[in-house]
Amino acid sequence: MKMNQLVGRLALTLAGLAPFTGAVAADPAPQPGGTLTYLIGTEPTALVSLFNPKVENRNISAKVTEGLLRYDRSFKPQPLLATEWKVSEDGLRYTFQLRKGVKFHDGSDFTAADVKYSIQTQRETGARGRITFANLKDVQTPDAHTVTLVLAKPAPYLLRALSSAETPIVPHQRYAQGDPLAAENNSRPIGTGPFKFKEWVKGSHVVLEKNASYWRAGHPHLDRVIYRFIKNPASISAAIEAGEANVAQNVAISDLNRLAKNPKLAVDDSYDEFLSNVLFLEFNLENQILANVKVRQALALAVDRNFIANTVYYKRAQVVHSPIPSVLKNYYDDSAFNYPFDAARANALLDEAGYPRKGSDGRFALRLVFMPSADFKRTAEYVRAALNKVGVKVEIIDGDLPTFINRVYKERGFDLSVNGLGRLFDPTVGVQRLYWSDGIKNPLPFLNGPHYHNPQVDELFRAAAVETDEAKRAKLFKDIQAIVGKDLPTLPLVTVPSALLVHQKRVHQLHNSIDLTAGDFSDTWLEQ
Repeated sequence: MKMNQLVGRLALTLAGLAPFTGAVAADPAPQPGGTLTYLIGTEPTALVSLFNPKVENRNISAKVTEGLLRYDRSFKPQPLLATEWKVSEDGLRYTFQLRKGVKFHDGSDFTAADVKYSIQTQRETGARGRITFANLKDVQTPDAHTVTLVLAKPAPYLLRALSSAETPIVPHQRYAQGDPLAAENNSRPIGTGPFKFKEWVKGSHVVLEKNASYWRAGHPHLDRVIYRFIKNPASISAAIEAGEANVAQNVAISDLNRLAKNPKLAVDDSYDEFLSNVLFLEFNLENQILANVKVRQALALAVDRNFIANTVYYKRAQVVHSPIPSVLKNYYDDSAFNYPFDAARANALLDEAGYPRKGSDGRFALRLVFMPSADFKRTAEYVRAALNKVGVKVEIIDGDLPTFINRVYKERGFDLSVNGLGRLFDPTVGVQRLYWSDGIKNPLPFLNGPHYHNPQVDELFRAAAVETDEAKRAKLFKDIQAIVGKDLPTLPLVTVPSALLVHQKRVHQLHNSIDLTAGDFSDTWLEQ
């Protein structure tokens, strides 16, 4: 099936957007007004996700700054700043018709020049834009409301990369001078979205106010959104329980069952299928012991992933059987990741690999690092206990995020890593980086931590990145899964419920896109 058959041409009227398929059908009619107070555990580093799409940045950014498209729960694109689009037969030209009459919050017109600047800047400077727009050759703007992306090679994943959080469209005049990374708009943003930036008090809160001139008539319903920063998960739980906020993210998982019994509160553990975050156990293949595939397979069999999902994550996570998300059902194949918990088989494999037990000294010792997180630390502690039972001594090495990144991706001072990684909206953008050998020569954070090098896998990813025939592309990804499932440089453990939150039951329609907390709150409302 060709790209134009897959995508075709879509158009919706200016009157509104298609309903989000994840919404509750029986919700009552929205009530206007009110302030939504939202607690988060980590303060953002910027309020526009143009250069850094970390979760805290993208969640706030998407309320102020919009993208060309949004997506329903099946990843079907819907209009946002673009009302129509079409893809050429060869997959090399993407033409978008832009919504007319849209204004930025400062009153200036939204035009094709803003789209051109935003996408070109993402390609040059964005953390993921360099991958997403790697094949971009030119951005053509024949008139103020038409944009054509011209590619040197096809990019069949491109239409899934244009959300507000992933590829925000910023006013190009606000970046006209100097380094775009230092532009004031990154911390005092002007966008086209349903909410305007009001203030950011560092260490305390961000205030967003209703955009009364929003192009989507009758929206947003809320008057104001306040994001408050509270580092301690227990304090977040206490605040939402005391009625000091309407929504709380980063609540301690151990508190969820208690909070769920509160008649005024609801727990939402929906999985963010846009980011598709997963907890991985990575093996440093430069360690001569771990270079033996039998050892890696044995360690995988020694870890009970169901225990992690049910006990560490209090049944709020699911075991993962492939690096490719199951939501991408055409590409998904878990047949090669058959590593059920089997301590007896793990012991036998370690003996076969040439590492018999040596009395109380065990078989060998490994250093384990983890991305800073209370849940990741508890996972690391469980892994240590599980491997000790098969004769492998594990030392856990703690540290903050910069230390973790330096230790894994620069110094290589680790043997095992408990790491959280997003598989994202397409394997080329999210999964390829887990195995791409370019990360050995050109190390970057969260790129091929194990230093896995398989030329066949590199070539399969290279081919899949430009293949526009869906059946052929699916075959390439399934071939990749078959290989890396046996080579096992990294073991998928469980989903990471990054959108996990608690909210008052009087809060309605929190999510209106597949990326959940990175939706725009234009449909959100409060019972007064």
